[in-house]
Amino acid sequence: MTTTATQDDRDIARNARDYARIEAAILYLEAHFRDQPSLDEVADAAGLSHYHFQRLFRRWAGISPKRFGQYLSLEYAKTQLAASASILDVAFDTGLSGPARLHDLFVTYEAMSPGAFKRGGEGVEIAWGMHPSPFGPCFVGLTERGICTLGFADGDGAAGTVRAEFEQRWPAARFRENRAATAPIAARIFDPQRACREPLRLAPCGTNFQLKVWEALLRIPPGRVTSYQALAGSLGLPRGARAIGGAVAANPISYLIPCHRVIRRTGRISNYEWGPARKRVMLGWEAAHFGQATSDAA
Repeated sequence: MTTTATQDDRDIARNARDYARIEAAILYLEAHFRDQPSLDEVADAAGLSHYHFQRLFRRWAGISPKRFGQYLSLEYAKTQLAASASILDVAFDTGLSGPARLHDLFVTYEAMSPGAFKRGGEGVEIAWGMHPSPFGPCFVGLTERGICTLGFADGDGAAGTVRAEFEQRWPAARFRENRAATAPIAARIFDPQRACREPLRLAPCGTNFQLKVWEALLRIPPGRVTSYQALAGSLGLPRGARAIGGAVAANPISYLIPCHRVIRRTGRISNYEWGPARKRVMLGWEAAHFGQATSDAA
């Protein structure tokens, strides 16, 4: 048992190092997009040799760093906002029961009651574990009803920080580490081909208003984005962008409930609990992995 735990910890540490290199490279690509930096320059920014960086990046993104760079520009973000408008109108109109239901994430959604939220999760037992992911070590929390938490960690000791964040959300819940329970879930979260064989169950806990906003987020397809103002308008709150932003920020199940797909209407990427750099990484990764985004950029 000790050996397994040690290997898990080593895998997480290696994942954290690899993600840090990917993030450094992407931030460099974004900052120097107009200069069209060479692969050697990007590799230097990631602290790797040309050969090792190219292998790492292609394994992670599936495309070259140069091609990935096109997804990082402000112009691309603005184009995506414009292109997404009509698609999102249809998605919001059809709702969760329509043909756009939950899109390519293959999840089912059954919220915990607002009463459980008010009681701080009293009587709820949450099994949790830290696992590798494309966006660095992730913290997965699981109840008998489904995934209730998903967050990301950076650096040594970050797991405790992420856990403390979620314990503040549910101060009355019982948290227990159980990697054996959360590992199969973590392995499926970032692999839609596996998830489609058995949908991931989400069990978020929030106020009625927050739940309404999170349901709207689930209608945004992978590789697409919307603005806070557009999201507010779709919910019948054209002047409610600030309130919508607060509910988006309170999302306890990052990535699966895709709050990272909401950006400023100017195309700027900011306001993400796990860091704006990670938000950029997520959006670029989805653009690279989902066909409609790639074809739009061609």
